[in-house]
Amino acid sequence: MTNQACHRTLRTRPITAKFILPALTEATSPYWRPIKYSLFPPLGLATLAAYLSVDDDAVLVDEHVERLTLEDEPDLVVIQVYITNAYRAYRIADHYRSKGSFVCLGGLHVTSLPEEAAVHADAIFLGPGEQTFPRFLNDFRAGRTERVYTSAAGRTLERVPPIRRDLIRRNYYLVPNSIVVTRGCPQHCDFCYKDAFFQGGRGFYTQRVDDALAEIERLPGRHLYFLDDHLLGDRNFGEALFTGMRGMRRLFQGAATVDSILRGDLIERAAEAGLRSIFVGFETLTPENLKRSNKRQNLGRSYKAVAERLHSLGIMINGSFVFGMDDDGEDVFRRTVDWAIDQGITTATFHIQTPYPGTKLHARMVREGRMLTRDWNLYDTRHVVYRPAILKPEVLKTGYDWAYREFYRWGSIARAALHHGTVKHQAKHFFYASGWKKFEPLWDLMIRARQLTRVTPLLEGVLSRVTRTDVVHENIITAEDPCEALTQITL
Repeated sequence: MTNQACHRTLRTRPITAKFILPALTEATSPYWRPIKYSLFPPLGLATLAAYLSVDDDAVLVDEHVERLTLEDEPDLVVIQVYITNAYRAYRIADHYRSKGSFVCLGGLHVTSLPEEAAVHADAIFLGPGEQTFPRFLNDFRAGRTERVYTSAAGRTLERVPPIRRDLIRRNYYLVPNSIVVTRGCPQHCDFCYKDAFFQGGRGFYTQRVDDALAEIERLPGRHLYFLDDHLLGDRNFGEALFTGMRGMRRLFQGAATVDSILRGDLIERAAEAGLRSIFVGFETLTPENLKRSNKRQNLGRSYKAVAERLHSLGIMINGSFVFGMDDDGEDVFRRTVDWAIDQGITTATFHIQTPYPGTKLHARMVREGRMLTRDWNLYDTRHVVYRPAILKPEVLKTGYDWAYREFYRWGSIARAALHHGTVKHQAKHFFYASGWKKFEPLWDLMIRARQLTRVTPLLEGVLSRVTRTDVVHENIITAEDPCEALTQITL
């Protein structure tokens, strides 16, 4: 009897369900940084778990922060698949199917390569799951499940139940107060995975503002991290959200595009509501690369003006940069790092261009015969998996490694910090950047001791608002500046 046939019976008892985020392959690589994968809990799985009935029993396991046991036999296993955890996810799926569990696979990689994933699952989910997972649960209880559940029309975040945060082990994460209030992105960059994930329906949509504010109110403490791809993507929503957050005394981080930071006053409203750090996709300093990547929201915009505007508001910048685009020569590494340091970029995330399956970039590389491997373990933006137009693969890899080392040298951190006009702003930059990259043994100790939540007051202290004119002073954990805050953390 097939695994599908075993489950074609009416289910009258409560469901036992296990939601799993397998460890990315980076967990065993020399680049593995425990703090990077102990930042945020898997909100997507916790969101799906909210659709279970009150009588159902659910557990959520994030293999990045805890051991996954395989001796149990749940009725339902739901696994989130990224490209670099795909092989591990498939092994887990095969194991549970052999024990009689019904296995569901979903996520970016499943949507990009459904035929590959379907071999290892009883049901696969293509696209976001807010509409399809509730339908699947009804089918599962009735014993008439389908093989493929595809998200299409009718996408909405209205009537989505509160995230099952009770399933999340808060003390395992540096930022347990992560939140997502939108889905997708209004932009359509050729290298981005998300277009394929949201195809067939709305590509960008928001929660009701009242629901978003209610979720924020449920979270303890002050610090929040919005994991949305583009927090400023809908001006009306953003204005209402930031207006509602004023007076909450929250400190938050998020992501936005170059054009949205320069347009209008939404970024000022965000700063007034508590925005203190933002991820910005600069990606490349070369206009031709922007055109070829369809990253038109950056074209004709002054990156320098972006940095200056954010600095003036006391907002730290995590800049994203991609190496290996078709117009990149050997000077791209030095030019990019020097620019980021000279502009006072607080932290930088460098990537080797990676053509993910399902993207327009990947399709173009396949047409041009430039893909070098289909080993998904290497698709981590740290390895060269295609043939660059100008650079040799080994030069691209070497330059990428050099960029990280150079940007995070003590001298580079100090040089970037000195870009700011006040001692407090310089100290804030220095402590945040060095803390992120220079104290790995301390982070590892805190992670092993399950004491990451002890660092939250320090994070809030470093995120205290400092503007160039030093007009605004916030009192964080009785300290008036981030330097003082350092002395108030005890283990």
